[in-house]
Amino acid sequence: MTTFRTLCGTLALCALLLVPRTLPAQEAEGLRAAEAAQRALPRAPRLPRTAFLENRLLVAAALSPAGDAVAYLREQKASRALWLLPASGSGKARMLVGNTQAEQLMWSRDGRWLFLRAPRELTIVGIDGRSGVRVPLGGTERRRVIKLDPSQPAAVLLGERVAVGKSERWCVLRMDARGRRTLLREDARWIHDIALDAQGRIVALARFEGDHDALYRIRPGGALHEVLRLRPMERLELLAARDDGSLLMAGNPASTAPGGDLRRVVRLDANDRLQTVHQDPRGEADLDEVVVDPGTQQPLAASYRSTVAATYGIGDAQAVVAAIVRRFPGRDIGLQAGSGDSAHWLVSERAPTLRDPCWYLYDPKNGKLRRILDDPGITVGSPKETALARKLAITYTASDGRRVHGFVLLPPGVDAANAPLIAQVHGGPINHFRAGYDGVAQFLANRGYVVFQSNFRGSTGHGRAYTFASNGDYGNGRVQKDIVEGVRWLLAQGIGDAARVGIVGHSFGGYSTLQGLTFQPELFKVGVAGSPPPDLGWGMRWLVQAGEQGDLPDRSLKQTLHALSLDATDPAVFARLHAQSPLVNAAKMRRPLLLMAGGADRTVAIRSVIDYVATLKTLGNPVTLLVEPNGGHSPVDPVPREAYLFAMEVMLQRHLGGPPLESPGQRLRAYLRENLRLAGPEFGALAKRPAR
Repeated sequence: MTTFRTLCGTLALCALLLVPRTLPAQEAEGLRAAEAAQRALPRAPRLPRTAFLENRLLVAAALSPAGDAVAYLREQKASRALWLLPASGSGKARMLVGNTQAEQLMWSRDGRWLFLRAPRELTIVGIDGRSGVRVPLGGTERRRVIKLDPSQPAAVLLGERVAVGKSERWCVLRMDARGRRTLLREDARWIHDIALDAQGRIVALARFEGDHDALYRIRPGGALHEVLRLRPMERLELLAARDDGSLLMAGNPASTAPGGDLRRVVRLDANDRLQTVHQDPRGEADLDEVVVDPGTQQPLAASYRSTVAATYGIGDAQAVVAAIVRRFPGRDIGLQAGSGDSAHWLVSERAPTLRDPCWYLYDPKNGKLRRILDDPGITVGSPKETALARKLAITYTASDGRRVHGFVLLPPGVDAANAPLIAQVHGGPINHFRAGYDGVAQFLANRGYVVFQSNFRGSTGHGRAYTFASNGDYGNGRVQKDIVEGVRWLLAQGIGDAARVGIVGHSFGGYSTLQGLTFQPELFKVGVAGSPPPDLGWGMRWLVQAGEQGDLPDRSLKQTLHALSLDATDPAVFARLHAQSPLVNAAKMRRPLLLMAGGADRTVAIRSVIDYVATLKTLGNPVTLLVEPNGGHSPVDPVPREAYLFAMEVMLQRHLGGPPLESPGQRLRAYLRENLRLAGPEFGALAKRPAR
């Protein structure tokens, strides 16, 4: 954005990026040093809005079990294609399928078939071009893919519903590449996950018991033996069943060991004793991803991304993983492994400043790393890293003494003390910000805003105890205070202009935005709320009873909400949340507000958003409403996604300052004119003109 100022600033920034560390309150000097280094950099050029819409040209990539090929899904003009690339480097990629809606892919154990999963269909394709079967997903059978069957050469495990009179039962089936189906188990309860032995028999399963989840071993004859009864927000993923009778799992089952509430790699031995195989060495982040050898089913690597992204090798794979990680200092590394000491590894390089991952093949025989999937047709439009903001992990102390985690994005070449500060609140609230790329945050930073992301208590990613530390106080209470106090802490460190602070968020983040404008108007001067529940009590009750959770076989969300004191079917909880809701307190909301919603949203009822807007309008409060007519909870198509960013920028630029707006193109202008249901003064020129 301006010319390069000092070499010292650049060196200081490099040091901060290469050394993984959090920045707690007592290390405020470190935060200020990071800000000074960012300020010394050239100011980044303003990029078009479309540069911040995550690239969908490369949808997914998967390494074959033998490590000899990479399959990937690639967008090409108006279609999506499946390609196969030899790992040896001696051959060119070839197309297997020219038109597919698949979003995920899995290799068969024998490496001869690919299972392509689309939202409503599973397709099986041979690597020799043979066509396999197609199976519908969802529907009245609620058919879903559980996982690849590791016991068979080429099969997948499906779960589906069977109607029995007015009741229902749940089946687990094996389906091979030719479509042959084998019933493995029928159960009255909904089964989350299963583990198979080498002979393909189910030896363990996790299922929903109506008021809790539980892990069972299956005894000879099919009888169940409960080995773990899980509490709300305890989850298990069954990774493998071992010949010695042990189970390899990822999850956060209760443990008395330090950090025992963190999600980690665990082993349940043959005597049902839990052992931790690997957890975050820093003791602060949940396991995000685990890599398992497709042949031996041994754990190879674990990644943690709730604070500073880090990947570690496990057991005999430590040396290989360390060698890969050393090649990418300060980066977030995703790994896929082939089976065998000499098999290739597939490496994805990610960072807050990389919109699209970079892909490599690593050869453990010679230590060579080769870039793949980088032709201009795939990488087109990806912003240069120098134009994006660095994302720093921070930790600050709340007023009650609890340490709270989060991130701050500092735009290059900007004096943060005089820059507008935006609090971006994540959705959920059972969710969290991660250490990687965030398109909305980078868009705002590119416009010169400092962006603060709080993983307030109640967030996931930092262990079960951290999530439950909210004590259900999701109204104008402790959770909101974590966000507000994080903003004030940053301002006290010289980060952000106290006269120009805004708040934005989607879903629960939108609800927090409404809370901030209603109850902290002295701090937040403007807000942008996407799909917000104006009354969290009503919204939670609707979600469980009639929304997208209302017809799911797994009703554990209701139990989780009850444990979090958010079960709005409880009259006392409903009354508490209702009394503190932005809807009931609408008369206090005087700050300018933009709301965006989807007309077919099954997470937040559109009628609740419209009711809130009507209430504000009646009270004479400033508000704009943009509705995607057939949109769901979040915009998916390119034009609605661009409209989301444009409308946000209009609102923030008008009330907090910022660079001149990039004019909307013809399609975007037409979309806004059609779907601005209520236009405040910021959008008068774009509103639909009344018919004469």
